Amino acid sequence: MYAQFVQWLRKSWVILTFSPFKIGEKNISLLLLVEVVALLVVGYLFTKQLLKFLKGRLAKTRLDEGIQYTILRLIQYSIAGIVFYQAIAMIGIKLTGLAFFVGILSVGIGFGLQNIANNFVSGLILLFERPIKPGDMVSVGDTEGRVQEIQMRATTVLTRDNVTIIVPNSQLVSEEVINWSHKDPKVRLHIPIGVAYGSDVQLVTELLLKVAKDHSQVMDEPSPDVWFVGFGDSSLNFELLAWINNPILCKQIQSDLNYAIDAIFRQHDVTIPFPQRDLHLCSLPSAKD
Repeated sequence: MYAQFVQWLRKSWVILTFSPFKIGEKNISLLLLVEVVALLVVGYLFTKQLLKFLKGRLAKTRLDEGIQYTILRLIQYSIAGIVFYQAIAMIGIKLTGLAFFVGILSVGIGFGLQNIANNFVSGLILLFERPIKPGDMVSVGDTEGRVQEIQMRATTVLTRDNVTIIVPNSQLVSEEVINWSHKDPKVRLHIPIGVAYGSDVQLVTELLLKVAKDHSQVMDEPSPDVWFVGFGDSSLNFELLAWINNPILCKQIQSDLNYAIDAIFRQHDVTIPFPQRDLHLCSLPSAKD
């Protein structure tokens, strides 16, 4: 029994150490490939646990959340680079400084990887320059939502409808991005409203201010304001301005204010007009005339 076990071990060792091909001067065997895979798996698990530990420690500091996120991402990329370098070295590929990476990048670009390279560099710009950071409320084109995560190739944005949008990093760097939370989360809502000609403009102003001040999410300072913006074709045009400190709720707060404006105008007989057109019909002379 013992002899059979020893024989099985010898056969297994022969299979594991058999080298069907070479890379440079390095014999590539099944055992070596297993070691490389084990290194990658251990590196991944180690990085995951380390980032979890560091995230808990950084959360107890006074560092900005965006800075904490950047530190964790840089640590993740650094460890991944070290593990990848070691795995490549184990199979006999010699990395001659930056020339290797430049060569790989050039070949990649030649095969249509320009977008990947562009998005990766843009991701580094976002992490270092920090025009946006996780938790910010942003608008990019038709996409509006809260930034969830900035990854190597793309950034995930969660909309108000709980839909995750994947936005390429290059788009966030090269196109116009509205960051509602940048530095100061306070934003001002502009709510247009028109009333019929002949309405008491002072009463309209007082009612609009009351609606704003009665809403719990509208800030007292800066105080709400009302602008009489002009004379329209069918209405006197006003604009209610209200400051809030939570940009993600701007649509909901605007809806609340619109409901409240309609209700208070009905109570005080303030009319919201609709466009009207007068049609004049001219009779044509008869053939006898």
